[in-house]
Amino acid sequence: MSDFDAIDSLLKGVGPQATLPAPGIRQELREQARLSKAQVARALGVSPSTVTAWESGRDPAGETRTKYAYLLDGLAAKLTTHTAPVAPPTAEPDAAQPPATAPTPGQDADGDEEEVLATPEPCVLCGHPAATQVAGFAQHLHPADCQTTAATGKPTATATAHTTRTTRRAFQQPPAPEDLIGQAVQAALAQHQGDMETATATLLKRAIPDAMRLLDETRKGARYDVIAHPWIPDILKKQTSRGADQIWEARPKWTRPELPPGHHQVTALDINGAYLSALKTHLPLGQLEHSTGLTHDRRRAGVHLITPPPWEHEAVLPNPIGQRDEPGPLWVTEPTLRLLLRLSGPKYGLCAPPQIHESYTSGATENLLEKFRIALKDARDTAIEQGDEVTLEYVKAMYSKFVSTMGESNYNRELYRPDWMHIIRSQAFANLWLKALKAHDEGLTVVRAMGTDELHVIGDWRSVFPEGRGVTEVKVKDTYTAGTEGEGEE
Repeated sequence: MSDFDAIDSLLKGVGPQATLPAPGIRQELREQARLSKAQVARALGVSPSTVTAWESGRDPAGETRTKYAYLLDGLAAKLTTHTAPVAPPTAEPDAAQPPATAPTPGQDADGDEEEVLATPEPCVLCGHPAATQVAGFAQHLHPADCQTTAATGKPTATATAHTTRTTRRAFQQPPAPEDLIGQAVQAALAQHQGDMETATATLLKRAIPDAMRLLDETRKGARYDVIAHPWIPDILKKQTSRGADQIWEARPKWTRPELPPGHHQVTALDINGAYLSALKTHLPLGQLEHSTGLTHDRRRAGVHLITPPPWEHEAVLPNPIGQRDEPGPLWVTEPTLRLLLRLSGPKYGLCAPPQIHESYTSGATENLLEKFRIALKDARDTAIEQGDEVTLEYVKAMYSKFVSTMGESNYNRELYRPDWMHIIRSQAFANLWLKALKAHDEGLTVVRAMGTDELHVIGDWRSVFPEGRGVTEVKVKDTYTAGTEGEGEE
């Protein structure tokens, strides 16, 4: 191939690109059409985080740009043609201006009312003069006729105002997030003629995509964008296809080595909604960045390589880092590090501070999933109050599968955040550990702590923990007797 052939080959790919509306209008069109970022991403073959970038000002290129422009143009057309005309405000005629000629009626290709304007008006999509009116709004009939302001690439103020007015009237106000859960349950029950067992099985299969849609709905208007597929360091990647990564979650699996003399009644308490409560935790917002040093920045969150301090209270309380056989440094999550720092502080003084060697962190917030958590909690509370077991099982599956599939999973391609998965799990473990500490401080004898939701105690636990099915309450899982005579549990 000659140099000129190579240049000709490059020139074949150069040409006019499809026109895109301003980033704010892209987001407005998607939201008013009640489409999630995940739905748009699937249709265009990209990730939801890419859609976020497009709506924040980055432009796609090539064939993807053409497809995206086609989608947005289609949304704009549907939003506009399905909108009732807005009556203009009543005003006195301006004597200095002659009255405009009445529009000429007609129909466009879809059968919608089309009028030719004698005096062009600003297009609702781009703001430049358009001589045609469809369904009461001036607009260009062909996407190629829509223009953006050359200097800024943004629509004029008039266009923005018209588009906002149009799109907000195009559909009814989208339902509240918890209503999405109720609508899904009602649809499943209707589909299966009220068969609760079959409807529940159907809802459990949909739990992951439905949770992602709920997340997207609760993130609308949020201060921070969810970055769904960031770069991930090797320590957060599985070493083998069926293996694990290098993150230690500090899962408790502890039994008190020795009980006080005599027989005791032990109550096994079940902690309600452990993973649901753990959604309130410090999560890194963006891509993790590497750092070294001995200090912890509370404005950031991630995973940390630490040497944990010795734990000298194993006889009465579990080790905050769980049962670990190998000594030396290990990678822990943000909740584990914060728990160790808290326990080493002046309030408790239960251990020395951990030694921090290096970290992968990003700017963090504790409220990233808070609206998502509250929507699930409200739906769970309502289901319990109404005795609605179908909704209850559906909601449980939504938050538990949401947590378990955001790592390297084939069941959730919309969110790849193994750092979040480990952090949320570790927060659930830390929450259980703090309940064990509270029980100990209130005079109960802690007998066992297991996983996220199992705490065994001796004593008047009702004076310490409220009983019930709410996420701030506990319920009795089992009771048994234990003691020095007749070893073990009966």
